[in-house]
Amino acid sequence: MAVARVLVVGGGIAGTATALALHKAGHDVTVYEAHPDSAEDIGAFLTLAGNGMRALAQFDAAAAVTALGFPLTSMRVLDATGAETAHVPLGDPVLRYRCLRRGELNAALQAEATGRGIGVRHGVRLASVEDGPDGVTARFTDGSAARGDLLVGADGVHSTVRRAIAPTAQPVYAGQRVYYGYTGTAPATGDTACITMVRGSTAAFGHATSPTGQTYWFARVSSGEPLSADEIARGTAAGRRDLLVPLLRKDPTPVADIVAATADELMVTNATELPPGTPWRSGRVLLVGDAAHAASPATGQGASMALEDAVVLAKCLRDVPDHARALTLYESLRRPRTEHNTAVSGGISRGTHTSSPAARASAAGSGSPGGDDLARLLDWNTDIRDCAPGATGSR
Repeated sequence: MAVARVLVVGGGIAGTATALALHKAGHDVTVYEAHPDSAEDIGAFLTLAGNGMRALAQFDAAAAVTALGFPLTSMRVLDATGAETAHVPLGDPVLRYRCLRRGELNAALQAEATGRGIGVRHGVRLASVEDGPDGVTARFTDGSAARGDLLVGADGVHSTVRRAIAPTAQPVYAGQRVYYGYTGTAPATGDTACITMVRGSTAAFGHATSPTGQTYWFARVSSGEPLSADEIARGTAAGRRDLLVPLLRKDPTPVADIVAATADELMVTNATELPPGTPWRSGRVLLVGDAAHAASPATGQGASMALEDAVVLAKCLRDVPDHARALTLYESLRRPRTEHNTAVSGGISRGTHTSSPAARASAAGSGSPGGDDLARLLDWNTDIRDCAPGATGSR
């Protein structure tokens, strides 16, 4: 393996996980993050599925993450009348689903990186990228610069790195506005290790209650037009609550009461995605996570897909001597799976895909699509070349 000096632009989940995996693989990594601290997206929460937890374990970060949030062991699915249509297990005792705040996960991963000697520079915003035959240079708005063998763009759906290598590739609206919030005063909803999904007539709603009694919830509401940046920035929790509660009251389910009990921690964003075929690579520059394959949140796989990216990229650069070939192999292994997720998630958001939440949960928990193949692909001790398309297991 040729040791690479890797610049990772973006210190969120995808970027920090990538840095941790590359560091374990023996590479020299520095993370550059525009946000002044580790609290990016502190308000949002997410669920890590079994495949995400499996990926974390490969670069020894699972313990730090399981200290956060709370486990989810099952999923209930209700229809618009409140009748239960399914109740399925999630994950297994080793690959237990985890519900946690995005900012807490971010901070935990960054603490792991710092503790392992990985440089994490905050308050450094990328201005431009200069790719050349002998290396790549990142220039920042404060006048500083960094040079490396490779640059990984992990700077999210509105990636500056992506604009540098594929300026016409833009995220598109996926047809839904996504509300999410927290409340400690909602009516009790039962098992704290169960997430409840409600297929309502006006919204798809999910909620889970932590062991401390705080309810985490989200609502995906279909709308022909996205909210403008100004509407998102200027909106208030009270205004969002007053808009959402009457919609949810149309069904005889408890979800409107959960939203009505939510005070200030009520946020909204647009569901967005990147079209299939969005370029991921140019020369020594590669995109990962949402910068490469952002999907609507309907499948709940965004963070888990980013964690998978980190492991597969690190293994490619560990096992394939030539960096260019390693990046080519990485894309051939990751693009089919991530674009499948984007297509399914976008179809759910637009109402053109009808698989049940229970079926999707079962698939995600086993790592499907991919199943055993995905487990082998992520296994740190297997050679990535044996997972290449057409590989026979011998080299």
